[in-house]
Amino acid sequence: MSTRDVQQAYALVAEQYIDLLGSVDRVHPDDLRLIDRHLRPVCGPVLDLGCGPGHLTGYLTSRHVDVTGIDLVPEFVAHARAAHPDARFEVGSVLALDRAPGSVAGALAWYSLIHLEPEHLDGALAAIRRVLAPGAPLVVGFFDGPEHEPFAHRVTTAYRWPPDEMSRRLAAAGFVERERVHRDQEGAWHAHAAIVAHAA
Repeated sequence: MSTRDVQQAYALVAEQYIDLLGSVDRVHPDDLRLIDRHLRPVCGPVLDLGCGPGHLTGYLTSRHVDVTGIDLVPEFVAHARAAHPDARFEVGSVLALDRAPGSVAGALAWYSLIHLEPEHLDGALAAIRRVLAPGAPLVVGFFDGPEHEPFAHRVTTAYRWPPDEMSRRLAAAGFVERERVHRDQEGAWHAHAAIVAHAA
């Protein structure tokens, strides 16, 4: 599935998606604490990759993080700019980051890599590693599963990843895992995993 396909799929449901998920109130408190713990102390520019409606970019901005939200979907970026006027947003792709090598101090990819097929995931992780400074943290959130498999996400096809496999792919891209979180499905919350890895 191309990035253009993903962009078009989200554009069609942007308003409903914003209403449903475009608030930090819809983020699990444990996840906010994880993001805060690893990205708030960062000194330098941080990227929120696939920022969607911009709620996590806005949250990090409120925590005095020098963050820029980047998303494929112009409708999301327009909403984010209106909802979070103190934050910065750009239309762009994780596969084509317009940043100098080693110039970024941290990155968040919170459920923004879930639609990438395996070969494209590897390219995205390599692109993120290219722009991150040595030692910079990357926080990745994704759907957990016992094996890598596609499923019918409400917007367009997405993938579950076993955390061990995600960690291996991060390592192959030049990252070292520092922390891992797993949470079983809880009511409306899907089975979830997050990995914090630092650029080697």
